[in-house]
Amino acid sequence: MQGPTTRVLSLLELLQARGRVSGSELAQALGVDGRTLRRYIVMLEELGLPISTERGRHGGYQLIAGFKLPPMMFSDDEALALALGLLAARGLGLADAAPAVTSAQAKLERVMPKALQRRLRAVDETIALELPRSDAGGDSTALATLSAAAQSRTRVHLHYRAPDGQSTMRDFDAYGLAWRGGRWYVVGHCHLRRDVRSFRIDRIVQLQTLTDPFKRPKGFSALAYLARSIATLKRAHGIEVLLHTDMATARRELFDAIGLLEPVEAGVLLSAQADDLDWFARELSRLPFDFTVRSPGALRDALAERGRKLLAAAGARERA
Repeated sequence: MQGPTTRVLSLLELLQARGRVSGSELAQALGVDGRTLRRYIVMLEELGLPISTERGRHGGYQLIAGFKLPPMMFSDDEALALALGLLAARGLGLADAAPAVTSAQAKLERVMPKALQRRLRAVDETIALELPRSDAGGDSTALATLSAAAQSRTRVHLHYRAPDGQSTMRDFDAYGLAWRGGRWYVVGHCHLRRDVRSFRIDRIVQLQTLTDPFKRPKGFSALAYLARSIATLKRAHGIEVLLHTDMATARRELFDAIGLLEPVEAGVLLSAQADDLDWFARELSRLPFDFTVRSPGALRDALAERGRKLLAAAGARERA
């Protein structure tokens, strides 16, 4: 439910956007009665906003012509959302994020009342967000260019350097961008490979916007594609484990890249690929719920060996 402060700000936005508005229209838009609306008008006037009032059947309210509103005004909740957004932006792998965040925060503070300035600084100084860190600094220019290309459905030309150092050139239709595992990725149709592909943005050497339009598949999710492609990347061992829990708990206890999770009648089916079964056994052994390894048999052996090591370690501590 909106509070009085939020409604007063909404009233200001209505007056700014519509010019002269009748009292009945404003009251209906805000969900208040006429007496409350007049109280909100008085509150705006006390803040120094010149509002012209025309009484009578065809009267209404409007800001005096020529008055310039402050560039931005925020409610408490809006200020909190902005502060958290700026805090998160520092951890999103962009090389020039820190100075940009500092500059944006300074600009916001200049147009905020003192109380909101203190709230913005309090969030910055007291709240910490644990986000995956990356050693490779992303390019904010490439991120903005690809985001604009995806939004406008405009093809781009990529100069891309693979992990082995090989450089390739390709036309590319960017369907969407995603932040996953400490990296920025762009996902879309690669005209060189003639299929959907994902590319790490920090490996893009050069980027050029073209004029060719494209159509994006309806309902396409870049993040879902990345999760599926990473989890199904062919490795030495294909793995299936039945988790005896619900989907929400499975997602909370397992990190995204470990595999695909699918709800089934008996619980949640984890499908994955791995080169190191000992590592996978360690990940499974820390789970707080039961599970059944369907395949491969070598994973059961790895779990049994890990169990023997843990029992031996426990016995050694008891003897000590």
